[in-house]
Amino acid sequence: MSILNSTHRFVVTEDVLVKRYASWDRGEHVREWTVLSEVARSVPDLVPRLIESGVDDDPPWLSMTVLPGEPMSGPLDDVRLAALEVALRRLWSVPVGSLPLRRFDPAYCCEEVRHRLVGAPRPVGIAGEAYDVALGLRPLPASPPGTALVVGHGDPNLANYLWDGVRVRVVDFEDAGSSDVAYELATLVEHLSARDVDAELFCARFVDLGVDGDRLLLARMWWAAFWLHLLLPGGPAARRNPPGALEVQAARLLALAG
Repeated sequence: MSILNSTHRFVVTEDVLVKRYASWDRGEHVREWTVLSEVARSVPDLVPRLIESGVDDDPPWLSMTVLPGEPMSGPLDDVRLAALEVALRRLWSVPVGSLPLRRFDPAYCCEEVRHRLVGAPRPVGIAGEAYDVALGLRPLPASPPGTALVVGHGDPNLANYLWDGVRVRVVDFEDAGSSDVAYELATLVEHLSARDVDAELFCARFVDLGVDGDRLLLARMWWAAFWLHLLLPGGPAARRNPPGALEVQAARLLALAG
Protein backbone atom coordinates (compact mmCIF):
# COMPACT_ATOMS: atom_id res chain seq x y z
CA MET A 1 0.00 0.00 0.00
CA SER A 2 1.34 3.43 -0.94
CA ILE A 3 0.25 6.66 0.78
CA LEU A 4 1.39 10.15 -0.27
CA ASN A 5 1.12 13.31 1.81
CA SER A 6 2.68 16.75 1.44
CA THR A 7 6.05 15.81 2.88
CA HIS A 8 6.69 12.14 2.18
CA ARG A 9 5.45 8.88 0.70
CA PHE A 10 4.75 5.79 2.78
CA VAL A 11 4.89 2.30 1.32
CA VAL A 12 3.56 -0.38 3.68
CA THR A 13 4.21 -4.07 3.05
CA GLU A 14 2.90 -6.35 5.79
CA ASP A 15 4.73 -5.20 8.94
CA VAL A 16 7.33 -2.91 7.29
CA LEU A 17 6.88 0.77 6.40
CA VAL A 18 9.21 2.58 4.02
CA LYS A 19 9.17 6.36 4.35
CA ARG A 20 10.51 8.28 1.34
CA TYR A 21 10.98 12.01 1.87
CA ALA A 22 9.60 14.52 -0.60
CA SER A 23 11.76 17.26 0.95
CA TRP A 24 14.79 17.00 3.18
CA ASP A 25 16.49 20.39 3.09
CA ARG A 26 16.30 20.62 6.90
CA GLY A 27 17.86 17.20 7.36
CA GLU A 28 14.54 15.68 8.41
CA HIS A 29 15.64 12.16 7.46
CA VAL A 30 18.84 12.32 9.50
CA ARG A 31 17.05 13.84 12.47
CA GLU A 32 14.34 11.18 12.44
CA TRP A 33 16.87 8.36 12.16
CA THR A 34 18.95 9.84 15.01
CA VAL A 35 16.07 10.46 17.40
CA LEU A 36 14.32 7.14 16.73
CA SER A 37 17.60 5.34 17.34
CA GLU A 38 18.04 7.07 20.71
CA VAL A 39 14.44 6.52 21.82
CA ALA A 40 14.44 2.86 20.78
CA ARG A 41 17.47 2.17 22.97
CA SER A 42 15.56 3.23 26.10
CA VAL A 43 11.92 2.48 25.27
CA PRO A 44 11.97 0.16 22.24
CA ASP A 45 8.24 -0.55 22.27
CA LEU A 46 7.17 3.11 22.18
CA VAL A 47 8.29 4.03 18.66
CA PRO A 48 8.86 2.26 15.33
CA ARG A 49 11.96 0.05 15.18
CA LEU A 50 14.33 1.17 12.45
CA ILE A 51 15.33 -1.51 9.95
CA GLU A 52 17.35 0.12 7.15
CA SER A 53 18.17 3.59 5.92
CA GLY A 54 18.98 5.30 2.69
CA VAL A 55 19.89 8.66 4.18
CA ASP A 56 22.38 9.35 1.40
CA ASP A 57 19.98 8.42 -1.41
CA ASP A 58 17.99 10.89 -3.51
CA PRO A 59 15.31 10.92 -2.24
CA PRO A 60 16.38 9.64 1.17
CA TRP A 61 14.33 6.93 2.86
CA LEU A 62 13.97 5.00 6.09
CA SER A 63 12.37 1.62 6.68
CA MET A 64 10.82 0.77 10.02
CA THR A 65 8.31 -1.51 11.67
CA VAL A 66 4.59 -0.76 11.49
CA LEU A 67 3.08 0.05 14.87
CA PRO A 68 -0.38 -1.19 15.88
CA GLY A 69 -3.19 1.23 16.68
CA GLU A 70 -5.33 3.99 15.23
CA PRO A 71 -4.53 7.73 15.22
CA MET A 72 -6.05 9.55 18.18
CA SER A 73 -8.52 12.36 17.50
CA GLY A 74 -11.46 14.29 18.92
CA PRO A 75 -12.52 14.04 22.56
CA LEU A 76 -10.35 11.61 24.54
CA ASP A 77 -11.82 9.69 27.45
CA ASP A 78 -9.93 9.22 30.72
CA VAL A 79 -8.48 5.90 29.59
CA ARG A 80 -6.97 7.40 26.45
CA LEU A 81 -5.74 10.50 28.29
CA ALA A 82 -4.03 8.30 30.86
CA ALA A 83 -2.41 6.25 28.08
CA LEU A 84 -1.23 9.44 26.36
CA GLU A 85 0.26 10.62 29.65
CA VAL A 86 2.13 7.32 30.04
CA ALA A 87 3.48 7.55 26.49
CA LEU A 88 4.74 11.10 27.04
CA ARG A 89 6.36 10.22 30.36
CA ARG A 90 8.14 7.29 28.72
CA LEU A 91 9.33 9.50 25.87
CA TRP A 92 10.55 12.13 28.32
CA SER A 93 12.47 9.49 30.29
CA VAL A 94 14.87 8.98 27.37
CA PRO A 95 18.31 10.58 27.88
CA VAL A 96 18.74 13.55 25.55
CA GLY A 97 22.48 13.09 25.16
CA SER A 98 23.80 15.04 22.17
CA LEU A 99 20.49 15.40 20.34
CA PRO A 100 20.04 18.76 18.57
CA LEU A 101 17.35 21.19 19.62
CA ARG A 102 13.94 20.20 18.34
CA ARG A 103 12.82 22.05 15.24
CA PHE A 104 10.85 25.21 16.03
CA ASP A 105 12.68 25.62 19.32
CA PRO A 106 11.59 28.55 21.56
CA ALA A 107 13.86 31.20 20.06
CA TYR A 108 13.00 30.25 16.49
CA CYS A 109 9.30 30.02 17.36
CA CYS A 110 9.19 33.60 18.64
CA GLU A 111 11.19 35.00 15.73
CA GLU A 112 9.30 33.10 13.06
CA VAL A 113 5.79 33.68 14.43
CA ARG A 114 6.43 37.41 14.82
CA HIS A 115 7.91 37.59 11.32
CA ARG A 116 4.92 35.80 9.81
CA LEU A 117 2.41 38.00 11.62
CA VAL A 118 4.15 41.22 10.63
CA GLY A 119 4.05 40.06 7.02
CA ALA A 120 0.31 39.32 7.13
CA PRO A 121 -2.54 41.86 6.94
CA ARG A 122 -4.09 42.65 10.31
CA PRO A 123 -7.55 41.02 10.44
CA VAL A 124 -10.66 42.75 11.73
CA GLY A 125 -12.73 42.12 14.84
CA ILE A 126 -11.64 39.76 17.60
CA ALA A 127 -9.00 38.28 15.33
CA GLY A 128 -7.41 41.72 15.06
CA GLU A 129 -7.37 42.04 18.86
CA ALA A 130 -5.61 38.68 19.14
CA TYR A 131 -3.21 39.69 16.36
CA ASP A 132 -2.18 42.74 18.42
CA VAL A 133 -1.72 40.62 21.54
CA ALA A 134 0.43 38.16 19.62
CA LEU A 135 2.73 40.91 18.36
CA GLY A 136 3.10 42.19 21.93
CA LEU A 137 4.12 38.85 23.48
CA ARG A 138 7.41 38.92 25.35
CA PRO A 139 10.10 36.56 24.04
CA LEU A 140 10.12 32.99 25.30
CA PRO A 141 13.60 32.13 26.60
CA ALA A 142 15.45 28.94 25.91
CA SER A 143 15.18 26.19 28.50
CA PRO A 144 16.42 27.89 31.71
CA PRO A 145 19.62 26.58 33.32
CA GLY A 146 18.87 23.62 35.53
CA THR A 147 15.74 22.67 33.60
CA ALA A 148 15.56 18.96 32.85
CA LEU A 149 15.88 18.41 29.11
CA VAL A 150 13.70 15.83 27.40
CA VAL A 151 13.16 14.42 23.93
CA GLY A 152 10.63 16.71 22.30
CA HIS A 153 8.38 15.06 19.75
CA GLY A 154 8.24 18.13 17.52
CA ASP A 155 4.92 17.31 15.81
CA PRO A 156 2.29 16.63 18.51
CA ASN A 157 -0.65 16.25 16.17
CA LEU A 158 -2.87 13.72 17.94
CA ALA A 159 -2.84 11.70 14.74
CA ASN A 160 0.80 10.87 15.50
CA TYR A 161 -0.24 9.09 18.71
CA LEU A 162 -1.55 5.60 17.97
CA TRP A 163 -4.05 3.97 20.34
CA ASP A 164 -4.38 0.19 20.20
CA GLY A 165 -7.05 -0.11 22.90
CA VAL A 166 -4.51 -0.52 25.69
CA ARG A 167 -1.61 1.83 25.12
CA VAL A 168 -0.33 4.71 23.01
CA ARG A 169 2.71 4.62 20.73
CA VAL A 170 4.30 7.55 18.91
CA VAL A 171 5.30 8.14 15.28
CA ASP A 172 6.76 10.95 13.12
CA PHE A 173 10.02 12.23 14.59
CA GLU A 174 11.42 14.28 11.72
CA ASP A 175 11.18 17.51 13.79
CA ALA A 176 12.14 15.95 17.15
CA GLY A 177 15.03 16.88 19.41
CA SER A 178 16.04 18.32 22.75
CA SER A 179 13.39 20.36 24.59
CA ASP A 180 11.75 20.80 28.00
CA VAL A 181 8.45 19.56 29.41
CA ALA A 182 6.72 22.95 29.65
CA TYR A 183 7.43 23.74 26.01
CA GLU A 184 6.37 20.28 24.86
CA LEU A 185 3.09 20.43 26.79
CA ALA A 186 2.39 23.82 25.25
CA THR A 187 2.92 22.58 21.70
CA LEU A 188 0.62 19.62 22.32
CA VAL A 189 -2.33 21.26 24.08
CA GLU A 190 -2.32 24.24 21.69
CA HIS A 191 -2.27 22.07 18.56
CA LEU A 192 -5.56 22.35 16.68
CA SER A 193 -6.00 18.58 16.90
CA ALA A 194 -6.20 18.86 20.71
CA ARG A 195 -9.06 21.35 20.84
CA ASP A 196 -11.32 18.81 22.59
CA VAL A 197 -8.73 18.14 25.30
CA ASP A 198 -9.02 20.11 28.56
CA ALA A 199 -5.58 21.73 28.44
CA GLU A 200 -5.42 22.77 32.10
CA LEU A 201 -6.44 19.36 33.41
CA PHE A 202 -4.07 17.54 31.09
CA CYS A 203 -1.10 19.75 31.97
CA ALA A 204 -1.89 19.27 35.67
CA ARG A 205 -1.12 15.56 35.24
CA PHE A 206 2.57 16.50 35.05
CA VAL A 207 2.81 18.77 38.09
CA ASP A 208 5.20 16.29 39.73
CA LEU A 209 7.75 17.04 36.99
CA GLY A 210 8.19 20.57 38.30
CA VAL A 211 6.75 22.30 35.25
CA ASP A 212 7.27 26.08 35.34
CA GLY A 213 3.72 27.45 35.15
CA ASP A 214 4.78 30.86 33.82
CA ARG A 215 6.87 29.31 31.08
CA LEU A 216 4.07 26.91 30.18
CA LEU A 217 1.56 29.77 29.86
CA LEU A 218 3.88 31.93 27.76
CA ALA A 219 4.72 28.98 25.50
CA ARG A 220 1.02 28.24 25.10
CA MET A 221 0.41 31.85 24.04
CA TRP A 222 3.17 31.67 21.44
CA TRP A 223 1.78 28.46 20.01
CA ALA A 224 -1.73 29.89 20.07
CA ALA A 225 -0.30 32.82 18.08
CA PHE A 226 1.33 30.36 15.66
CA TRP A 227 -2.05 28.78 14.91
CA LEU A 228 -3.70 32.20 14.74
CA HIS A 229 -1.35 33.07 11.90
CA LEU A 230 -2.06 29.82 10.05
CA LEU A 231 -5.80 30.44 10.33
CA LEU A 232 -5.67 33.98 8.93
CA PRO A 233 -7.53 34.44 5.63
CA GLY A 234 -5.55 32.69 2.92
CA GLY A 235 -3.44 30.80 5.46
CA PRO A 236 -2.77 27.08 5.00
CA ALA A 237 -4.85 26.04 8.03
CA ALA A 238 -7.77 28.28 7.02
CA ARG A 239 -8.59 26.00 4.10
CA ARG A 240 -8.68 22.90 6.27
CA ASN A 241 -10.84 24.21 9.10
CA PRO A 242 -14.51 25.19 9.36
CA PRO A 243 -15.76 28.78 9.13
CA GLY A 244 -15.27 30.62 12.40
CA ALA A 245 -12.08 28.73 13.34
CA LEU A 246 -10.07 31.96 13.24
CA GLU A 247 -12.40 33.68 15.70
CA VAL A 248 -12.34 30.66 18.01
CA GLN A 249 -8.55 30.67 17.93
CA ALA A 250 -8.46 34.41 18.58
CA ALA A 251 -10.69 33.98 21.63
CA ARG A 252 -8.40 31.21 22.89
CA LEU A 253 -5.31 33.42 22.66
CA LEU A 254 -7.09 36.34 24.33
CA ALA A 255 -8.23 34.07 27.17
CA LEU A 256 -4.68 32.83 27.70
CA ALA A 257 -3.40 36.41 27.73
CA GLY A 258 -5.99 37.31 30.37
